[in-house]
Amino acid sequence: MSTSPIKVIIERINELSRKQRSSGLEEWERDEQEALRQEYLSFIRGQVKDTLSKVQITEDSPMQ
Repeated sequence: MSTSPIKVIIERINELSRKQRSSGLEEWERDEQEALRQEYLSFIRGQVKDTLSKVQITEDSPMQ
């Protein structure tokens, strides 16, 4: 079974978040966490834009 790249990113973000709460992060880990968050947000924005680009607005004929 193949794991999607976004799932790997989410798992790593969560791993860093748990470590941050327990023992804190080193500077390079904070930088990695921020870069992963930005990559995740970019992915989500892309999905939203893709979904919205497929939306079609139609008008119903007036009821008589």
